Amino acid sequence: MSLGLLGNKIGMTQIFDESGNIIPVTILKIGPCIVTQIKTILTDGYNAIQVGYGTISSKYLTEPELGHLQKSNIQPLKYLKEFRVNNPEEFVIGQLLNVQTFSAGQLINVTGKSIGRGFAGNQKRNNFARGSMTHGSKNHRAPGSIGMSTTPGRVFPGKRMAGHLGNQITNIKKLKIIQVNCDENILVVKGSVPGKPGNLLSITSLE
Repeated sequence: MSLGLLGNKIGMTQIFDESGNIIPVTILKIGPCIVTQIKTILTDGYNAIQVGYGTISSKYLTEPELGHLQKSNIQPLKYLKEFRVNNPEEFVIGQLLNVQTFSAGQLINVTGKSIGRGFAGNQKRNNFARGSMTHGSKNHRAPGSIGMSTTPGRVFPGKRMAGHLGNQITNIKKLKIIQVNCDENILVVKGSVPGKPGNLLSITSLE
């Protein structure tokens, strides 16, 4: 259990290390996040902190959401997320959290929604092979037979078929931080992260 922050994906690029090797990297804009609630074992049964990210007009929030934030005298925030921690006593409500909690060389987990690709066929969704394109074949990208004979005489649940692809919560583990820019709250991590540029991400450090 470790502290996490919220941020947005800016995009991908590549940089060169000291040896001249190309490193594919993703630029992330992290925080600053505000501690909006502290939960302890005595009051809630577990230790956690809730952080908020992204200022927004109060007209876009419901009355319960506004009341929750106004109780702690915190401005309206677009996103709220809870992270389990072992030491909630080290945080105070209203505390600002930014990229200073991370360091170059550290490993992090990044969670976000993958790119939605709509309704996709078997070739794209399940990496199926297609049928012959010549010799009079009429079966190019068709799924083919899905059922079975008298026994069991039905289609088993979970059969791989065409359907909705992407737009799911995806977790990429053990991404290495290459650079940290505390002035701009920027993280440069090696590799790719879920979603398109602008996608909301949750970043947690490994214990």
